[in-house]
Amino acid sequence: MQLHAKLTKPIVETKYLTAENCWRYRPILRYFYEQYEKIKYWMYKEEVYEQLKKHELFKAYTLEQCKQDLDVLVEWGNLIPVQDTSKAATVEEFKNKQFRYQLSEYTVEIERMTLKLENILVEGASLEPTLFERIKEEVLKFPDVLTKDNKTVGTWWRDLNSDFKRLNQNYQDYIRSFYSLKAEELMKTKEFIAYKDAVIDYLREFVKGLQRNYYMIEDALKKLDEDQVKIVLDKVWEYEKSIPRLDVEISHQALYDSIQGRWRNFNDWFLGTEATLSEAVKLFEITNEIIRKLTRFASQIVENRNSAANRKEEYRKICEMFLKCEDKDEAHKLSALAFGIFQTRHIKANMTRETESINSSIFEESPLEVEIKPRIRRYREKSSRNPIQDKSEKKEQLIKNYIKKQKQEQEVMASYIENDTIAFEYLPIIPSHVRITLLKWIGKAVTHKNRVGKTEDGKQFKLEIPTNGQRCVLKCEDGNLNMPAYRIIFYRKDKAQVREESVS
Repeated sequence: MQLHAKLTKPIVETKYLTAENCWRYRPILRYFYEQYEKIKYWMYKEEVYEQLKKHELFKAYTLEQCKQDLDVLVEWGNLIPVQDTSKAATVEEFKNKQFRYQLSEYTVEIERMTLKLENILVEGASLEPTLFERIKEEVLKFPDVLTKDNKTVGTWWRDLNSDFKRLNQNYQDYIRSFYSLKAEELMKTKEFIAYKDAVIDYLREFVKGLQRNYYMIEDALKKLDEDQVKIVLDKVWEYEKSIPRLDVEISHQALYDSIQGRWRNFNDWFLGTEATLSEAVKLFEITNEIIRKLTRFASQIVENRNSAANRKEEYRKICEMFLKCEDKDEAHKLSALAFGIFQTRHIKANMTRETESINSSIFEESPLEVEIKPRIRRYREKSSRNPIQDKSEKKEQLIKNYIKKQKQEQEVMASYIENDTIAFEYLPIIPSHVRITLLKWIGKAVTHKNRVGKTEDGKQFKLEIPTNGQRCVLKCEDGNLNMPAYRIIFYRKDKAQVREESVS
């Protein structure tokens, strides 16, 4: 027998089995493990609290007690917390740190052992873009397996769950390694530069694989009918019931609930829910954040290295170039290139722009005159008495000009509306300012959940996005724009109905 550190140190993760409040800790971790088996790895404290409150033993249980119990399990290493900043709308909410929790590797194995005692791997971390390709192919086979026998459907189901489980475990283990203290220390060393590019290329390749397949999987899942899903899940259930199990007895209802839970979690992973984003979208954000983090650390290391470098040879080379200059003018040009312009002055002023348009060029606006005062001690600015000028007529004229311009723009935009609809594929050649207005309307509607928006004059409209991916060429006076064949449909309803639809 060989003695080593792992053999002699205590296993802190098993404390929850014999602790004073084990009657609370064990149900919490058992619920995490049951969801883990259904391929749902991350949960919030509210989900755990709602599940425990269903049982008579936890009638007097409070959310604050649940938070304290989760903190204890985190301290013992049973749960791994990750701060969820996607829901933080204010600085205070960010400081309060809303966490999602996941079972640690030790706890997964401990729970498996306790299940064996009552009645009953975490693989190496890696990112495999091919898993998305395989999952996409399995999802696209869904309509075909409707007519297959139970055994074929059961095999398809196990292949799909196996790939999905590997994807979850691999990406979570790999991503988690970037947030460890050891990884943070490594990223600050010069040795990190050697394989920084390889890690970033590896992550980008994974993101490309996710982008290539995620949208096809999402589209295929949205097209599935609930009746078709029920038929396939029933066939999977019949197949699983036919498998003899000697080591554990599972009720048929529990088996069916497990199958439904796995499908629901698989569906939510790619489509999300009304309250939360999909895990695929979160994976995009996490991976991009890691790439930015790696790049930032590498840039800091290179900057620190360059700041301490000896620039003696660089100065010597510049001196040699100055000596080779034929005349003073050539030396001036070299100086401007090497050192920039000397004695520059930056002048600031409170400038009032004639227009608020962000598309206005600097050459289209009036020049600004700045009066420079002499910097001497005895200089005193002459005081002049100027009466208050009446600018009401000028203001009225400006308002009239503005209203007139707005009406002209509204008339121009109205000329492109046919039957309360602007169809981009049928538009004639349009001026550039019309294109800017149309794209601004599209931008407003795209950011809304129901694809609705409002024009500058208060008209309500809805943006219709082509479902078949149809595209068109928007012809403009200053060029052509290849874009989706959008349709802007204006409402004829009253404001109350439009507002109600927008809120829903």
